[in-house]
Amino acid sequence: MPRYKATIAYDGTLFVGFQRQPKVRTVQEELEKTLTQINNGQKITIHGAGRTDKGVHALNQVIHFDFPRQDSEEKMRFALDTQTPNDLAIKAVKIVSDDWHARFTPHEKTYEFHVQIIKPRNPFKRNYASYFPYPIELTRIKEALKFLEGTHDFTGFTANSSAVQDKIRTIYEASVQQIDDELIFTFCGNGFLYKQIRIMVGTLLKIGNNRIEPTQILKILNEKKRSLPGPTASPEGLFLKEIKYF
Repeated sequence: MPRYKATIAYDGTLFVGFQRQPKVRTVQEELEKTLTQINNGQKITIHGAGRTDKGVHALNQVIHFDFPRQDSEEKMRFALDTQTPNDLAIKAVKIVSDDWHARFTPHEKTYEFHVQIIKPRNPFKRNYASYFPYPIELTRIKEALKFLEGTHDFTGFTANSSAVQDKIRTIYEASVQQIDDELIFTFCGNGFLYKQIRIMVGTLLKIGNNRIEPTQILKILNEKKRSLPGPTASPEGLFLKEIKYF
């Protein structure tokens, strides 16, 4: 069967994450429902490059699926895009080789995390930026960010409930910029652990607020204890921005 690669975008506000789960609304469920309808009721399963949690958004998530007939790439994109809900868009579709896999073909991911830093908060950004109404020293955050770059064991920056055994990951870029009333963090790496980015951001905000030192990052990496980082930042500020395949 032809294999299709699709680039999708979604507003995560009303989704309980990407992965299919019983009795809740997920991105995977909505896509598979639409594909099954297009395939005359015969079930189609999709595979994603990775999972996003409840409330997390994607600008360019990547999936693949096998379909029993070959349609033009634009015809498939249009059919999917016009039949999925309006908080889920199909940006591009491409026919790929049978051995191409959205998750296992080597790639890197880039995420952004948006944080409102003004008072009062902007209610129109409530679903698209976390909120931190406390003093921030950006230079302290930038100092701490450099310690996250490189290859490390990120055990201390993942949820205790994570079942992944290998917690070594490489971060190619960890940066922050302020644009008007928002901080925008950017993290690019070969993969990220469960809640890793949200825990890193929660820690960095605590550093920027002078509650812990930038060098605490090194202690967390060395001692690998979840009790050492800051809190887990709320999910609505997190965006899967880009996935690049090698």
